[in-house]
Amino acid sequence: MTELGKALRATETAIPGLVLWDLAVHGDNRGWFKENWQREKMVAAGMPDFGPVQNNVSFNESAGTTRGIHAEPWDKYISVTTGRIFGAWVDLRDGPTFGTVVTAEIDPSRAVFVPQGVGNGFQTLEPNTAYTYLVNDHYSPDGVYTSLNPADETIAVDWPIPLDQAELSAKDRAQGPLSEVVPVAPRKILVVGANGQLGRALRESYDGVSHVEFVDLPEFDLTSADFASARPWREYSTIINAAAYTAVDVAETAEGRVAAWAANVTGVANLARVALAHRLTVVHVSTDYVFDGTATRPYREDDPMAPLGVYGQTKAAGDQVVATVSRHYILRTSWVIGEGRNFVRTMLSLAERGIDPSVVDDQFGRLTFTTELARAIRHLIETRAPYGTYNVTGSGPVTSWADVARHTFELAGHDPDRVSGVSTAEYFASATNPVSPRPASGVLDLTKIESTGFVPAVSGESLENYVRLETRASSGAG
Repeated sequence: MTELGKALRATETAIPGLVLWDLAVHGDNRGWFKENWQREKMVAAGMPDFGPVQNNVSFNESAGTTRGIHAEPWDKYISVTTGRIFGAWVDLRDGPTFGTVVTAEIDPSRAVFVPQGVGNGFQTLEPNTAYTYLVNDHYSPDGVYTSLNPADETIAVDWPIPLDQAELSAKDRAQGPLSEVVPVAPRKILVVGANGQLGRALRESYDGVSHVEFVDLPEFDLTSADFASARPWREYSTIINAAAYTAVDVAETAEGRVAAWAANVTGVANLARVALAHRLTVVHVSTDYVFDGTATRPYREDDPMAPLGVYGQTKAAGDQVVATVSRHYILRTSWVIGEGRNFVRTMLSLAERGIDPSVVDDQFGRLTFTTELARAIRHLIETRAPYGTYNVTGSGPVTSWADVARHTFELAGHDPDRVSGVSTAEYFASATNPVSPRPASGVLDLTKIESTGFVPAVSGESLENYVRLETRASSGAG
């Protein structure tokens, strides 16, 4: 009998992502009423905002009708409108919980959310049972879907009505055992800009992870008119955009301005359209250049943007575009150091060659190593942190570029006093080409990313490790 008056409540199960939901059913002398699916309340209570596109109903005339066990490439929200079922779910996803079984009775006061790749089966316990489910992809008659024999002894489901007395389709009776099931692979992650500094750090971070693909420009062009058909997007869950136009000074030229807007805005808009159409998560990297650098405290994620130059303007516009995608992570960072040409390597080279540099001492921030950015990206994706914008830099004391240069000299065994501090205006006074204005302060508040459980590495310690590795590499040491 349907239980009335429950409070809306989620109960986790032994299968990750499989969640049972108690529903509030209100009854009187006329019958009962319930909000079977109420997006606002359920998302607030922890339901993934999974974007259903199709509603299916299965009517079963006889008690003992048994269906499944099938794992389709979509998420399902399952409930009963009349009658009662015994549900059985088997994790058929590749991973440590493969083969895990959960069973429960479902009546109109209870529902279940079944994530993609989890096998779903049920048996009716009453005549004239109607079973409904919302799914977030369209069924295709040409699709190949993973299935499992409900009588398989390995999973040992204790069906209330023995299967030899139950109503099953011939197809379900003919399904193979768990030992023959090819585990369902996770949807793929696509990293765009794989050969850039961040892209190379992501290659290292995801080394050996089979469902992560890497592509680079110009072969994979975000600005292409046919970008929407560049991949079978329903096979993907996430796009990590590690590509960007970052030549801040060249962006101030006529040619550079066009290129910056194309890469940082037009390409990002194409990506956002694909993500919205296919419910993909977008991970996008931003910069402190979206601010004017006049703040007297660290910038928070919700501070208004006020970019000074073309590069900052294009990144700010790209941020606004990505923010229209419901599933997005924008990582705002500063002073990035990664594999390839970078500020620290330049200082090491100058120190080794006996050149005493002049370095600006009126711009302030914290170094961010690409290994930290890659670690933060994996953390946000894998912990399913709330979507939105996150500041990600190294932690520790705020420094100037001149401070970083002196520390680099010292760590490499050179006299730090060889570095002279100059103002930004003095440094660029003799420049003959256009120069982009720099924010005086690129210090970002890290409270929000820390609230997700991510602990940013201390910039000074990361610099020490980096210089030690670079010094060993240049000396030929192992």
